[in-house]
Amino acid sequence: MHDEIIKSTDSFNVVYCIGKGGYGSVYKANLPSGSIVAVKKLHHYRDSERTCQKEFLNEIRALTEIRHRNIVKLYGFCSYAQLSFLVYEYLDGGNLATILGNDKEAKELDWSKRVNIVKAVASALFYMHHNCSPPIVHRDITSKNILLDSEYEAHLSDFGTAKLLNTDSSHWTTLAGTYGYVAPELAYTMKVSEKCDVYSFGIVALEVIKGKHPGEIIISMSSPSAQKLLMIIMKVAIACLNINPQSRPTMHMISAFSSSNSTFLVSLG
Repeated sequence: MHDEIIKSTDSFNVVYCIGKGGYGSVYKANLPSGSIVAVKKLHHYRDSERTCQKEFLNEIRALTEIRHRNIVKLYGFCSYAQLSFLVYEYLDGGNLATILGNDKEAKELDWSKRVNIVKAVASALFYMHHNCSPPIVHRDITSKNILLDSEYEAHLSDFGTAKLLNTDSSHWTTLAGTYGYVAPELAYTMKVSEKCDVYSFGIVALEVIKGKHPGEIIISMSSPSAQKLLMIIMKVAIACLNINPQSRPTMHMISAFSSSNSTFLVSLG
């Protein structure tokens, strides 16, 4: 397979490159057998070679422990002085971030597909956090690291920053992840836990619903009082969309929440 991959990608010619990540570029390889695989070739920079190698090993350790339909499958890897690469299943739907950023493609993501994407990522993380021993924390849950297949089923990818939460090792870590998705506590405690992934999942879930990263919403929810107010507004909006007209609140009820939040919430049930 090694020789077939080299030949199929013309020694990793740029024309076969389908994406670039923090520590490697991904290539599409059509093998003689007729199967298609995705191949991540490590970047080799003198000043960061050790970091790339660490992420390469992280990905191997994590994915060899995982068997889940919503997590990308690792078929194999190769590593020697001149070249290191990983071989994965090929998912032809592309990554979620690209799809959400393209108006034409985003229209194909109806609400049922978007709900299924959120459910699939939740299922993958539940498996990693609660069904793996030791638990695995991804640490870089973003829309770019969620790949879709031809049926729009989501698959979590890019485990280069993944961490196994062994009970006999430290859970302190250097800051890892993508700006805008990293849990705020990591900036000052540097202690990694499953809750770091939970925070990032929340960002992605809002992104799937909103169609883009919810930057301004996150900033506005920085205080408990602001969070409470936004939750009230969301509940009001949902109540207004009730399919039964008689079950929708009146504007008198809606205006009342500004002066008496608790009474309004009780009236909504």
